[in-house]
Amino acid sequence: MAKKKAAKTQKKVKKSSESPKEVKREVRIVNIVVNTSLKHDIPLEKMAATLPNTEYNPEQFPGLVIRIKEPKTSALIFSSGNVVCTGARNLHEVDEAIKKIIKALEKINIKITIKPEITIQNIVASGSIGMMLNLNVLAMRLNNIEYEPEQFPGLVYKLMSQEVKATFLLFSNGKIVCTGTKSEAEVHKALDKLIINLKKVKTR
Repeated sequence: MAKKKAAKTQKKVKKSSESPKEVKREVRIVNIVVNTSLKHDIPLEKMAATLPNTEYNPEQFPGLVIRIKEPKTSALIFSSGNVVCTGARNLHEVDEAIKKIIKALEKINIKITIKPEITIQNIVASGSIGMMLNLNVLAMRLNNIEYEPEQFPGLVYKLMSQEVKATFLLFSNGKIVCTGTKSEAEVHKALDKLIINLKKVKTR
């Protein structure tokens, strides 16, 4: 009972601390793209012939695609041992996916003894900034934008601030997609900067 009362108190404090002018927003990471190296040559033909959930067409592309059911991710593996993994929603899922790739390689007698170093290449986040947007006005007043409403209903806005760089896809209902950041902190920093810039445009 004490815990429930404490939780209710915390919720009330949180509500009271919010400014009425503050934009209600929500954002979540939907995809993390990373690369790494297994520091070992990989026989892709043998891998494709032996392991399930793989695709390998060297005439079209030099990498092998492997799909992992849990966590739901996919990876491009190259004969050099370089790996590009996509589909994870957090770093724990990234680690789990890489571990499963290493375990799968053991079936073709490839033993990876190192702990691969992971480098985040891109984070994709989606959500809402909690306010309607007039994309026609934004197209006229913001810099670094692409907007072709006859072809696509969203506006592309490239945030080029000194603090953070990101590319946003903005929709009139306030929904957004953010790409180009390399950490969760950068996602939120970019979102803060976006909202500041949008408010400036609205007050002109």
